[in-house]
Amino acid sequence: MEPVLALTPQTNEAFLREVDEELRRDQAVQFWTRYGRWLIGAVVLGLAIFGGVLFWQNQRQQQAGIQGEELATAFEKLGTGDDKAAAAPLAAMAGSGIGGYRSLARFTQADVMLQKNDLKGAAAKFAEVANDTSAAKPFRDLALVRQTYAEFDTLKPQTVIDRLKPLAVKGQPWFGSAGELVAVAYLQLRKNREAGALFGEIARDQKLPESLRQRAVQMAGVLGVDAVVQVEEKKPQ
Repeated sequence: MEPVLALTPQTNEAFLREVDEELRRDQAVQFWTRYGRWLIGAVVLGLAIFGGVLFWQNQRQQQAGIQGEELATAFEKLGTGDDKAAAAPLAAMAGSGIGGYRSLARFTQADVMLQKNDLKGAAAKFAEVANDTSAAKPFRDLALVRQTYAEFDTLKPQTVIDRLKPLAVKGQPWFGSAGELVAVAYLQLRKNREAGALFGEIARDQKLPESLRQRAVQMAGVLGVDAVVQVEEKKPQ
């Protein structure tokens, strides 16, 4: 019998490495046979989704540009007093999925109704903007102030105070408008001290429109708050 030749360590290592590589190739073939179609499908689906997102973004940008032009045209029509010509594009944008233009269109519709003394319709349209969580908060707050103004005579004074008191604070964007409504509500509840203090704050805030400050000065004076002197002292030299 011929002697069996022992494998040297190097030969043994090479043999094991070859077996290991062959096993891996076999496993890879089995894996691809089993899951290859699914991997290709997943890649294709991912590319399709990515392409769809890019297409959607492009469409949104184009739509936003078109609606911007339509809104500008509607404003021009309103500026010339042609409310009927502006009504259709405003109505279309008011139902749009683009938040900014939707809010602007609804706000404009509400202002047109307010000018026509349609207080109920204006209040409802302002409420749509105020309750639209996709709109910017300062814009929603302004809509809430305008809504309250439109339905002021139908609200209880305390409702006005509860609704607008968070906005009737110096430093808030709509402090003047909200503060004036809250102060009047205080008067209706015979809370003259609170009303006078709030009118005085409005009168002293030089960032507010002059017409609003002058009204506040007069009301504060009636309520015993010397806001006239304070305003004059803060005027620039």
